Amino acid sequence: MPELRFGVHSGQQYASFSEGLELWQLAEELGYDWCSLFDHLRPPMGGPDGPCFEGTALLSALAARTERVRCALLVSAVAWRHPALLASAAATIDHVSGGRAEIGIGTGSADLAHTQYGLPHPPGRVRLEMLEETATVLRGLWDGGPFSFQGKHFQLEDAYLRPAPVQRRLPLVFGGAGPELLRIAARHADVWNSLLAHPDDYRDRCATLERHCAAAGRDPGEIRRSMTFRALLVEREDELPARLADLRRSYPPDSPVWPEYVVFGTPEQCVAALQPYLALGVTDFLFGARPPLDRVSLTLFAERVVPELRRMTEGTPDAPDRAHLGGPHPGRP
Repeated sequence: MPELRFGVHSGQQYASFSEGLELWQLAEELGYDWCSLFDHLRPPMGGPDGPCFEGTALLSALAARTERVRCALLVSAVAWRHPALLASAAATIDHVSGGRAEIGIGTGSADLAHTQYGLPHPPGRVRLEMLEETATVLRGLWDGGPFSFQGKHFQLEDAYLRPAPVQRRLPLVFGGAGPELLRIAARHADVWNSLLAHPDDYRDRCATLERHCAAAGRDPGEIRRSMTFRALLVEREDELPARLADLRRSYPPDSPVWPEYVVFGTPEQCVAALQPYLALGVTDFLFGARPPLDRVSLTLFAERVVPELRRMTEGTPDAPDRAHLGGPHPGRP
């Protein structure tokens, strides 16, 4: 099994640069392997007037102020910008970070920028076509050039990208779970990321990816499996009611954030909740964090959950049975 990675998906819904920087530097101090932003231009949560920094500019700034964590964009909607612009931004961030960049792409989801800024939002079928072409263009340009491409949506002629990225193969992350996206990811992805789902549903997604890999003649083991989730962690169970009450003041009952929680409880309960995903081949566990910063949960996860999950992959007698595909339902408030 590939070495596990643990990260923080921080987003960028902060009122100041210092807030985001504080979270990234805390993640680095706690030993996390990865930090990532998203690529929404307006906030996906918090109302139409909420703060939301631009992803690629903020990623470059945070990469310059950290030293070790992987610096990722999770993920860029293919309709936002021409893939040559994304390729150039990614190569620049890779140089700023000293070779720590990872760039995610996807078809895009609901974003207030479509209405507020009048940005186009093509039909899903068109965005899938753009996704395939974007992956091809990114790879072609990251090789330095010359690169020519005549696609339905993008065209390049003897194009160069210099300096090329520091990394010989800059990791390309695909975000999403639809069958057609997984078909494209099977051909192009280094990492596949999706949000938390019940283990049975996640198993089905993995099976779909593996079928597409077989059709493409690719070893599915070449693609890291990444999952983004949330957790509210406490030292003792008697602390949970007060912590949960605080969380409910931040998110209404119908908020889409609630299904993303894998557990509300102790680090030991979190280990048990994530173990089925370890058995399903998840290699990258990304802790979703939004303001206000939950230092307690981030710290408990790093200090009490991460070591246990790493131990389970070291061949110890009580390591998870990788044939076991069941498990508990994701957490609910």
